[in-house]
Amino acid sequence: MPHFVYIIYSQTFDIYYKGYSLNPENRIIEHNTNQSSYTENKGPWELVYVKGYQTKREALIEERRIKKLNRNSIEKLIAG
Repeated sequence: MPHFVYIIYSQTFDIYYKGYSLNPENRIIEHNTNQSSYTENKGPWELVYVKGYQTKREALIEERRIKKLNRNSIEKLIAG
């Protein structure tokens, strides 16, 4: 089963949120229905980046890495 790292963006608040999920499509629905405390009432959220990994460990290491990136680096990652 693949493990995913994702980035979502709120144009309303001009912020990015980085996370880990087994199902990023369902996870963005949760963010947009205020089921996540950090992202609650900050939407609507748009999924702007998803990358899959073979193991949970690999995905969590990458999530930790991208959470440390500055905004410019995040936008470069999203742009590819």
